[in-house]
Amino acid sequence: MSVRHLLPATAAAVLAGFWLAAPAAANVVLAEGDGGSGRGPSAAALVAALVSVVLGALCLRAAGRGGAANIRGRAIAGLAVGLIGLVIGVVALAAADGGVGSGSGRGGSVVAMVLALVGVALGGLALTRSRRAAA
Repeated sequence: MSVRHLLPATAAAVLAGFWLAAPAAANVVLAEGDGGSGRGPSAAALVAALVSVVLGALCLRAAGRGGAANIRGRAIAGLAVGLIGLVIGVVALAAADGGVGSGSGRGGSVVAMVLALVGVALGGLALTRSRRAAA
């Protein structure tokens, strides 16, 4: 799959996930004394993972056109943000006490970890291509 098709496919998958999660989120009832639903950390991991995917895809696209010095920093930033999203996703998954669909953030954490791995892969590939273009 080319990078041109990867971004719309990722956006469609995320939007479909939100569309399918809306009815399930409407049925979640908070327990007494609960501080929240537990979806905050998984949402933060998802945002970091999406930023990583976008940075990696843009760097990968620009790496083919030249200008390796400018792309290298962005590719490293994409790698770092992807790793941060991966760590937040792992911590949120470890803290989730319910199953998928219970509102604990387990499903969002899994999606965030997968997207973070895609972002890390794209950032690494862009970094490799920028090093080849500079040499």
